[in-house]
Amino acid sequence: MSGNEDDWLALKPQAPSPSQCCGSGCKPCIYDVYEKELAQWERAKAKQDKSLLMEKKEQSNNSELNPDTFTAFNISSVEQLTEDTYQYKFELPGNSSLRLSLGQHIVLRGMVNGLEVQRAYTPISPGNAEGYFEVLMKCYEAGLMSQYIKTWKKGDTVFWRGPFGGFPYRPNKHGELLMLASGTGLTPMLPILRSITDDEEDETFVTLVGCFRTFDKIYLKPLLQDLARYWNIRIFYVLSQETSLEKLPWSYQENTYTGRLNEDLMKTIVNSCRRKPFVLICGSSAFNDDMSRYLKAAGIEENSCFVF
Repeated sequence: MSGNEDDWLALKPQAPSPSQCCGSGCKPCIYDVYEKELAQWERAKAKQDKSLLMEKKEQSNNSELNPDTFTAFNISSVEQLTEDTYQYKFELPGNSSLRLSLGQHIVLRGMVNGLEVQRAYTPISPGNAEGYFEVLMKCYEAGLMSQYIKTWKKGDTVFWRGPFGGFPYRPNKHGELLMLASGTGLTPMLPILRSITDDEEDETFVTLVGCFRTFDKIYLKPLLQDLARYWNIRIFYVLSQETSLEKLPWSYQENTYTGRLNEDLMKTIVNSCRRKPFVLICGSSAFNDDMSRYLKAAGIEENSCFVF
């Protein structure tokens, strides 16, 4: 494959997964947006003219999130969590809120070398947070959007649209939620966790399994430790590149596994659930496929799983 072909494939819009459509008849649906952007990319590629990807998009400066147009938001703080992961806080006017449903994501627009790229991210702040929202972002060395994100600083303005997707959660609908998250796949789980802990009437049990390479790469440790103190919340960590638990703080040793989350460990976790679990999965495509296969071996049916 030629370098030119690689460049075009890097700019090709990403097809949404079925779970990213909320099924409520949104206009434009995320699939409508994708088809429009794909047609624009195909026209540009056919003419070998990347300037056609720079078509001006509608945008707004009224700080109200909209699925059809990009809205400007100012960055109020930047916090580096690990060597490649950052937490960004964005301002909302007054006490306004994004009013996101649980697990919904929003789409970021970036410009890299004069070309437009878009990626979806799930805010980690509560959906009803007033005056702000927060997003966790991992930067990849070769990622186009990552090149744009790395330039951000406090006071910069960036453009978002949405929301899209989401998990149709209702308090006490499921006896237990088993959350399987790899890396930043943790992000759609956090609003759901916070919703449960903030609702005294919600008695849903939760088992969160966070998969990371090393202990240092676990995101948001203080928040996760606080959530784990609730009577109905358990949090386990699976660290693929750690070989021993001895160097970990004692408070983590009992609920941490080394190596990868495999079929045997999945069966152990499923069998330890206090009620029959409904499973939420978020990670890379390979991770999601592996988890679905391990869950089937553990006796969890496909209709008892939701993949973000």
